[in-house]
Formats: sequence, C-alpha cells, structure tokens
Amino acid sequence: MPDRAAVLDHTSPLGPGRPEPGPGALPLGLLKTARPRQWVKNVLVIAAPAAAGELFSRHALTQVALVFALFTAAAAAVYLINDARDADADRAHPTKCRRPVAAGQVPVPVAYAVGGLLAALAPAAAAVLCTPLTAVLLGAYVVMQLAYCVSLKHVLVVDLAVVTTGFLMRAMIGGVALGIPLSRWFLITTGFGALFMVSAKRYSEAVQMERAAEAAAAAGRPQRLGATRALLTSYTTGYLRFVWQLAAGVAVLAYCLWAMESGGIEGTGLLPWRQLSMVAFILAILRYAVFADRGTAGEPEDVVLRDRALALIGLVWLAMYGFAVADW
Repeated sequence: MPDRAAVLDHTSPLGPGRPEPGPGALPLGLLKTARPRQWVKNVLVIAAPAAAGELFSRHALTQVALVFALFTAAAAAVYLINDARDADADRAHPTKCRRPVAAGQVPVPVAYAVGGLLAALAPAAAAVLCTPLTAVLLGAYVVMQLAYCVSLKHVLVVDLAVVTTGFLMRAMIGGVALGIPLSRWFLITTGFGALFMVSAKRYSEAVQMERAAEAAAAAGRPQRLGATRALLTSYTTGYLRFVWQLAAGVAVLAYCLWAMESGGIEGTGLLPWRQLSMVAFILAILRYAVFADRGTAGEPEDVVLRDRALALIGLVWLAMYGFAVADW
C-alpha cells in the first residue's frame, strides 16, 4: 500500500512536500500579491487637494477616498500581472519564491485574470464615478506600469523615469478628480522629490549588491552581480549618486521658489508659515540623504517609519504647511 504522505506530495499542486492550501488560501494569496504594505504610497492622492486647501469638504473627502481605492485597485492589477509573468524567475529567487504566485498559492491564470479585470475596471469606474480626465490618467498609469513590467524596467534611465512618473501621477490624480489647477511648482517639487527617493533606492540597492558580492568573494563564494535586479549592473554607483543629488537639489530649489513666491501675497497669518516650512523641508531632504549616502535608503515608507527624527521633521513640516494653507 503506498505511503499516504507520498500520495499527498504527488497530488499537491504546490509540489512535493507542500500541503494542500486551505479554503481561504486563494483570497489571502491574492491580497498578499496586491502588496498591502505598498498602499501607503497611494496616500499621495491627497497631496494636490491638501496643497490647495480644499481637502476637508464632504465632496472632496469622498472623491479622494474613491480615487485612493481606484488607484489601489490599479496598482494591485499591475502587481498581479507582474508576479504572474515573473513566476518562473521568482521561483529561483531566494526571497521572491515565497510570493503567492511563485509558491503556487495563487495559480498563474488566476493572477492574470484578476489582474486584467482590475486593470479594466479601475479606469472604467473612474470614468463613471469621477471625471473623464481622471479615468485617462488612471488608464495611462496602468498602461505605463504594464509596459514597465514587460520591457521598460530593462531600459537604462527609462526605468527611473517610469517609477518617478508613477509617484507623480499619484500626487496629480487627487487634484485632477476635483478639478483643482496643478501648480507648476507643485509638479516640479513632487516630480524631483520622487526621483530623489527612487534614485536613492536604486543607489542603495547597487551599493548593497556590491557589498554582498565583495563579501561572497572574500568567503570564496563568488556571486554574480545583478542577480537581484539585472539592470543595476548597467548603472554605476557614481551615476546613481549624481542622480539623487541632482534631484534633491532641484526639489529643494523648486520648493523654496514656491514658498517665496506665495509669501509675496498679503496674508493674515500669525507667522510666514510657507517660508518657515522651507527649513523643515530642507532638513527632511538632508536627513533622508543620510540613508541614501549610507546605501540604506530602501522603500521610502520604511525609511520614514524607521527613523524617528525624520518622522518628526515630517510632522513639523506637515504642521507648518497646514498652517500656511489655513492662513493661521
């Protein structure tokens, strides 16, 4: 009589030695593939309404919440399709092999189907519930990110531009949904601020990859560079350092020009909060640059939450910015 464990190993869709998934495994796997930890990035949809001081009406809050949900659905569609496409490669990766699609918790056809459905429904819902321009922007985001998954992530410099544009679209869409004109200084500051964080992350990945390769070589275990992100071998750390330093400088300059220009308007506030907010903004950039220079600037949300000083500076800046918008 055959061994029962052997029969289970043979029949399990996850491969030998892995148990059959429970009834809730598929929904949980789909949720995990949608990257809930990344949803915090979509809070950027409040940026334009908050900057214009139009965030706290019932209509604005409803629209912003709706846009947040639609953008989250669009981003989830991209993650699902990306993981389905990279399933074979992820299975050979030391950490990505635990992703639900690579591990077999979510079948590849299901990931494609759910991702495709969300990619179609998010812009369609935006067209019905928001404005046509919101739907166009959301559709453009989905198309651009899918193109990134397929080929653009392998194109030098373009990969930085695409990821940066994704952040910029998040910051724009709240204003677009509410019909708020977007300031040129807002767009420049947000765009180059995003490029600063994206290039700092790439720089950190490149530095860590080089350190890992050196440690492996010293231990007599040569490691192939670029095993985690192949395009990193095409960049030099010097170039990526130049990019994040340039982006930080432009972001600071644009923010200061915005603050000084706005400060020329007569107001009733107790203090010139816009000009004072420059100090907090510059300190935040300088503090973030510490982690970039060390090669430890990973995901932006992780950097901010890990460092109490940076989080405190961010709260001070947010308070000053709020006082400026409220004209206190």
